[in-house]
Amino acid sequence: MNHRRFFIFLAAILLINSGNVLAAKEKPVQSSYTVKSPDRNISITLWKQADAFLYTVKAFGTEIIKDSELGLSIKDDLESQKVTSVMSVGNVISRSQWKPLWGKRSVVDNDFNESSFMVASTNGRVVIKVRAYNDGIAFRYQKQTDADRTLVENTQFRFAGDYTAWYYNGERHNIGPEKLSDASGERLPVMTVQASDDLFFAIHEAALNEDCWPMRLTSEKGSTLFRVAEEQIEATEYIGAWRTIIIGKTPGKLVDSHLIELLNPEAEGDFSWVKPGIALWDWRIDGAVSPVDGYRYKMDYPSWVKMIDFAAENGFSHLVLDANWYGPEFEKDSDPTKGDKARDVQRIIKYGKEKGVGVWLYLNDVAGTNYPIEETLAQYEEWGASGVKYGFMNGNPQEKLRKTISITQLCAKHHLMVDYHDYPVHPYGQMRTFPNAITREFCKAQLDGRQIFQPKTFVTSVFVNMIAGPIDMNNGFMELHQGRTTRKDNNQEVPSTASAEIARTMITWSGATVIPDIPEYYQKYPELLEFLAAEKQPWKESITLDGKIGEYIVMARQNADGNWLVAAATNEDAREIEIDLNFLGKGKWNAQLTQDAADTDFRTNRETYQSKSMTVTRKSKVTMTMAPGGGSVLLITK
Repeated sequence: MNHRRFFIFLAAILLINSGNVLAAKEKPVQSSYTVKSPDRNISITLWKQADAFLYTVKAFGTEIIKDSELGLSIKDDLESQKVTSVMSVGNVISRSQWKPLWGKRSVVDNDFNESSFMVASTNGRVVIKVRAYNDGIAFRYQKQTDADRTLVENTQFRFAGDYTAWYYNGERHNIGPEKLSDASGERLPVMTVQASDDLFFAIHEAALNEDCWPMRLTSEKGSTLFRVAEEQIEATEYIGAWRTIIIGKTPGKLVDSHLIELLNPEAEGDFSWVKPGIALWDWRIDGAVSPVDGYRYKMDYPSWVKMIDFAAENGFSHLVLDANWYGPEFEKDSDPTKGDKARDVQRIIKYGKEKGVGVWLYLNDVAGTNYPIEETLAQYEEWGASGVKYGFMNGNPQEKLRKTISITQLCAKHHLMVDYHDYPVHPYGQMRTFPNAITREFCKAQLDGRQIFQPKTFVTSVFVNMIAGPIDMNNGFMELHQGRTTRKDNNQEVPSTASAEIARTMITWSGATVIPDIPEYYQKYPELLEFLAAEKQPWKESITLDGKIGEYIVMARQNADGNWLVAAATNEDAREIEIDLNFLGKGKWNAQLTQDAADTDFRTNRETYQSKSMTVTRKSKVTMTMAPGGGSVLLITK
């Protein structure tokens, strides 16, 4: 290895994401080194022991990860690798703020303490950068190697107890609750862990790049040791993803965290054209019959006009046109710029602009691969489209990651927001760098299978999948009578209630809240439609007020107008929850509480609800009532 070249590389990488650099001299680590969060409640301690470099993590006085290995190895030299020395090579303190274009809140504290270590071993050197935030720990690897050497990662998470965990599980109900020792084989992040009644943490990653593989975790039954699955890393100057441990005293603190986004670089350039908000959707309306006049909706221009008009009346931002508008989506000769309805698409985009409503266009990976994608996206920009929904991406995880990065960048270049569907790469905070990366289907969209999506699915996934970032779950289906619908695709019943469906639209964090029903079914519930129309982004504040994984969640968000929205959803059990309104500003507020009625039940009677108005202050308490599978919403206006 060229040592001089390595130190030039080291000097460069120490500048990445740097704040106030305190020290950059090499200093031997004699025994151990501890990096503490600014509030000193969370710490990571690192030390050399025999031939390895180890770490342990403590939170609020409790050890949660013990004696776990860090490092990168040369694949062909795994047996012979021995850590020979550890040097402290830099410290950084950051006390700053990030003001996102859109997100969970308008101002985010970016406070952390960082230390970097150069770990020398018998097969080279690796720099390990470690950060401690007030809500978690993060570390990443940076290594230079010869072009013909393959790297593998050695990261371990040896948990200090046999805790309970939940995991992302693709387009299925999440795995869990599961004891760590019962896990066997592969598990996918986000991995949400409950260590005690007042200590929770989540394992994920941030800031992936083209050289990375999306993380997988492996374990053996009977053990509490998890490893980052071995992937062959082919890179001469490798900067890995941040491995993250988000920590909080409640599961809601994990949901409210910004650690994942903060580990990504800030955006460069003008993204003021990105407009988050509610989006109508033409895929699920196909075949729906209006209960008012019998009109049958289709995926065609007359139905699109009706949807645009409804969006404009209620201040909704977008309409998403889904698959097959340019021809059968899986056929190679379906041209994504000249297909079946291309002229009608251009007409509806123009009509939407007149009404102040943007139009998204679906693009399948078949067309994205077989036609020049930049030319396609440039054409969509010329037409005036506002976004792209990209579906069914092919390839192994690294190939999909590289394509996701490339398409996101191209969409940004052509002023297009983007939503990835059908087993996308998990979110990793990229919306900080590319605010047009507005959501993705990192969940089970709830209309795709009643046998899979149950009330418990929602109140589990918001504490697992949603920790990774904005997700597109397509809540808000309002044709809730018992029995099948007339819709062409997935016409089964939805296991929910009217109040729950609207509550879920607000609880689910997404830059594009894609709702799946026709105007008449929203108009059938005027109080719930009023709440939905009040979901005006960008959010000024978000607070998870209460919740228990797999059981219920209560969320409060302050909208762009300064009004507050509170939403609660439950699993299959009915419940009442008293919430404290101490997050309100001074003075009196008008409040409208809309929730399940006494006879509501997701299994037998989904449509009934009750609504009442009241005056509240920041000293008020409100009881939110939820039927089995139900929900409750509270709209608070000045």
